[in-house]
Amino acid sequence: MTAGATVHASAVLVGDRAVLIRGPSGSGKSRLAFDLILAGRAGQLPQAILVGDDRVHLDTVAGQLLVRPARELGGLIEVRGLGIRHCDFVGEATVGLVADLAANDAERMPSPEALFIRLNGILLPRIPIGAGYAPLPLIAAALMTTAGSGSVQPLDDCSKGIGNHISPNIATE
Repeated sequence: MTAGATVHASAVLVGDRAVLIRGPSGSGKSRLAFDLILAGRAGQLPQAILVGDDRVHLDTVAGQLLVRPARELGGLIEVRGLGIRHCDFVGEATVGLVADLAANDAERMPSPEALFIRLNGILLPRIPIGAGYAPLPLIAAALMTTAGSGSVQPLDDCSKGIGNHISPNIATE
């Protein structure tokens, strides 16, 4: 087990894995955490519950990255316009996804290397999110879909050769 590092981040347990939310001050970490919780309550995502907001501890145990709230901040979340609020939380979760807000390497089609990060020796999926982009849809897409495979073939009538257009058969039936 590695010594627990305290990091400036938020984390939300979505289903059975936590989303670790990192970014500079004011980038929307608390907002994204609250949005994930609301999306879980609305049934748009699996159940989501706060792990920690603003500062969390990271530990490596048995090949997994665990996240815990900073003791003095357990169950507290900042809601802009309302201040610090109390909410349900869990004391520990396994990180399954890292969301980097205001990421300098965010691109429309990120390189495969940008979609992973090694934290405390553990390789994790990562989403680099550019400043000004809504992070919730990207997180939801990452949680609800799988990466594209090389077996996808473009449609014969696709002038761009990308295959992201509606088939004429579907549109005309």
